[in-house]
Amino acid sequence: MPLPVVYTSFPTRESRSEFVADHFSQYLDGTVLDVGCFEAPLRDLLKAATYTGIDFCGNPDLKIDLETMTRLPFDKDSYRAVLCIDTLEHLENLHFVFDEVVRVSSQFIIASLPNCWCDARRPIEKGRGQFGHYGLPTTRPQDRHKWFFSMSEAREFTDAKARAHGIEIIEQFVAEKPRPAITRWLRSIRYSGNRYQNRYARTLWTVFEKKRVRT
Repeated sequence: MPLPVVYTSFPTRESRSEFVADHFSQYLDGTVLDVGCFEAPLRDLLKAATYTGIDFCGNPDLKIDLETMTRLPFDKDSYRAVLCIDTLEHLENLHFVFDEVVRVSSQFIIASLPNCWCDARRPIEKGRGQFGHYGLPTTRPQDRHKWFFSMSEAREFTDAKARAHGIEIIEQFVAEKPRPAITRWLRSIRYSGNRYQNRYARTLWTVFEKKRVRT
């Protein structure tokens, strides 16, 4: 079944960070770890949080190479909320890093995954062009996507990880670029059910919650 949709776009990293700070504010009023923060714009946006950003480049509070680490340097349940925004797809050890994110969170995990099919669709249909973070550049890039997956596969991943860790998905939606209603309707007639979101939804957003065991 297709997920709820938020119609928005993020032309810059800053606009995406503003969306995160606004939409998920109810989860971000305590200790927050931002995994893959780059320039850490959320540091100034999350006024009610005690913020820590980690990455191997940019302006993090702590420099960590997520692909070579053996564990995140934090104890279990160290942060009330852990953010992992458009980060996992850049990592060869995606599954391990997600497991570590769950370990160091005491309550909430907020993760986003791109729908790689969406950006690839038009160039492939036209037989020309390219799509970001993939392809074969003439020089080795500092960063690239290591995984290519659809929206359906992203949902299967989040569902499987929730089951494996015994955590609950309490909010999940897709972000789709704003289009006229008639355009969306015509597309939905041609591509029904999950096919529509596999083609046109850009990002999967998920909030997981760790349920505390009562003693």
